[in-house]
Amino acid sequence: MWVLPEVRWASAATVLFLVGSLVQVADGPSWLWWGLYLTCYVTGGWEPGWAGLQALWERKLDVDLLMVLAAIGAAAIGQVFDGGLLIVIFAISGALEAIATKRTEDSVRGLLDLAPERAARLTGVGEEIVDTAVLRVGDLIVVRPGERIGGDGEVVEGSSDVDQASITGESLPVDKTAGDEVFAGTLNGTGVLRVRITRPAEDTVIARIVAMVAEASATKARTQLFIEKIEQRYSIGMVAATVALFVIPLLFGAAFEPTLLRAMTFMIVASPCAVVLATMPPLLSAIANAGRHGVLVKSAVVLERLGAITRVAFDKTGTLTEGTPRVAEIRALPGTGITGTELLALAAAAEHPSEHPLGRAVVAAARDAGIALRPAGDFTSAPGRGVSARVDGRGIEVGSPLRLLDDDHDQARVTVAELEDAGNTAVVVLVDGLPAGVLGLSDRVRPAAAATMNRLTELTGSEPVLLTGDNRRAAARLAGEVGITDVRAGLLPQDKVAAVRELEARGAKVMVVGDGVNDAPALAAAHTGVAMGRGGSDLALDTADAVVTRDELAAIPAVIGLARRARRLVIANLIIAAGFIGVLVVWDLVGHLPLPLGVAGHEGSTVLVGLNGLRLLRKSAWRRAASSTGGKS
Repeated sequence: MWVLPEVRWASAATVLFLVGSLVQVADGPSWLWWGLYLTCYVTGGWEPGWAGLQALWERKLDVDLLMVLAAIGAAAIGQVFDGGLLIVIFAISGALEAIATKRTEDSVRGLLDLAPERAARLTGVGEEIVDTAVLRVGDLIVVRPGERIGGDGEVVEGSSDVDQASITGESLPVDKTAGDEVFAGTLNGTGVLRVRITRPAEDTVIARIVAMVAEASATKARTQLFIEKIEQRYSIGMVAATVALFVIPLLFGAAFEPTLLRAMTFMIVASPCAVVLATMPPLLSAIANAGRHGVLVKSAVVLERLGAITRVAFDKTGTLTEGTPRVAEIRALPGTGITGTELLALAAAAEHPSEHPLGRAVVAAARDAGIALRPAGDFTSAPGRGVSARVDGRGIEVGSPLRLLDDDHDQARVTVAELEDAGNTAVVVLVDGLPAGVLGLSDRVRPAAAATMNRLTELTGSEPVLLTGDNRRAAARLAGEVGITDVRAGLLPQDKVAAVRELEARGAKVMVVGDGVNDAPALAAAHTGVAMGRGGSDLALDTADAVVTRDELAAIPAVIGLARRARRLVIANLIIAAGFIGVLVVWDLVGHLPLPLGVAGHEGSTVLVGLNGLRLLRKSAWRRAASSTGGKS
């Protein structure tokens, strides 16, 4: 953070301003606090001032330049504190924007670390270690257990389970055998794979994720607060009017000093300081309140976007679900003499030495049921097949139905089909070579998911949509539990981006909620991206516009409701500020507005709208937002 010049200058300006304020309040020497304030002007204002002058050279009036000029004007008529406060606000805003931009850039670069730098390429006489960047279509590479796959390709030999959550978001490793597609950066399990490269390094899925995130983030970085767009036009008119009030009377022989004083009074009372503070306190108060309740909103622009959301799209694994497989059903086959409890005990004993996520889920289920784990011997693990061990003198096998069931095991196959149709991952348990039962594993839905979907439908007027890389059966099962009917499954990262753009092409303001690397392009491309913080990938957290730090789904409709309240409060404040400015400007133009009275009116309106905006700091504001509906938020 401290390598950024914007952060260093903003910090220095803030410290100087605070020290100057303390000296002024303590009745210190006026030369000292004036000196501290003016140094604050220089440290916090030179960068936006210089940028504003450069924009002016290109015939654009930058609002930051106007704020610097207004601050200088305030100092010129003795209001050095007010000008310093304006400088500090803008310096801190610029620093926060620079930090957010740098974090996103760093995360995009870090994403490339998912793909290994080197791979073992097979040659006619053996293998050689090469940079993955030089791999070409048709090259053969060997991927050993625990290694990341060096390129997108097709398995030509071997079998293994591959964790490809970073690409597809699937909660469970996927069995890979000859003919299956694999992706660069995904993690190989316990088997050895030979992979034929099908895409060059610059065209892998992980490389395309980097490109999509960078492109979408750059586009969103140009977004401004709505009020800033108005300020640019207002600024031109204000500067032109100030110059006219000074120059035209002089041309007609008016005295210099009173003319300058009148023009400076106009500049002060007409400056958009009150408008800026009418906007920022409600937004910053809402951001602070959301932060206390576990939602990190990264900027005022993001909060403004949150208030405009009309459709919410969710990832599945780790977002609507907990992201960890659990045993959902235990089906002991009739005629085997084995109960469900005994079936789980035998499977857990055999799986205990295994590091596979499914094995850990079976062991966890046994422990949760209070089953003591029995000792197992002769443990073996076969990639793509499962595990085997001897428990209580019996041979136990636990693994894939495709590998363990023969054609004559009809009853077991029917049970497997029933569990898979319900969206579960089926695991067969064999005792002494015969099917004894089937375990159904699935990812647990978050407790508040269904209620959150109902709240969002009420709030936005549109039903949420599910965008997932998981298979359609698992997606449909979850959607049925939480009440979503628009389900889009089997999506790669670029497909999620396409789905978001399709929804926005229909006029929707889409919020995407996700947690993984594969969600990052959609988070960046959406109108607003929200990441689930606990367990979320670094890229998702940095790409997202907001982060739910406590992983509470109920916070999502609450923060949308709070953003809508903030937007209405901003509108009310703008009306108040515009009213004060209008009265003071007319008084200065058609009458004689004393400078002290003009400053008092201007500062009074600023204080009034500032205090009004701080109402959103109260705890009741969050409670109202959490319970509000679309029409009353």
